[in-house]
Amino acid sequence: MAEQEKHTFHKTERLNSVILIEKLFAGGSKSLPAFPLRIVYMPVEGEELPVLSVLISVPKKRFKRAVKRNRVKRQIREAFRKNKALLTEPLKAANRKAAVAFIWLDNELHDSAEVEEKVKKLLQITAERML
Repeated sequence: MAEQEKHTFHKTERLNSVILIEKLFAGGSKSLPAFPLRIVYMPVEGEELPVLSVLISVPKKRFKRAVKRNRVKRQIREAFRKNKALLTEPLKAANRKAAVAFIWLDNELHDSAEVEEKVKKLLQITAERML
């Protein structure tokens, strides 16, 4: 029986370094839209960092109520958790590390299948462009 791949999203994979977040948004990073999402990514250096660090942002400007913002973040996290291998495997093979941010662009809620499809698309394109 083939080894089952674990679909997890550990706390260590979350991008919470203020310095890295500022670098990611200040410049030197690249961005791709796939409505209703946008991905911002950049390669990073450091031994203690995981292969992929992720930040998920849903602006208060888009959804005033926290319930809706949390729903969208949950959808993005779940889609990323299922499909992160699309980006982590090529990064591991190239011995590189990256910081990634997903930003919500729309004022409307979308179903989870659509969000997952867009996350997959963004991860595939990012993998191609980073390597």
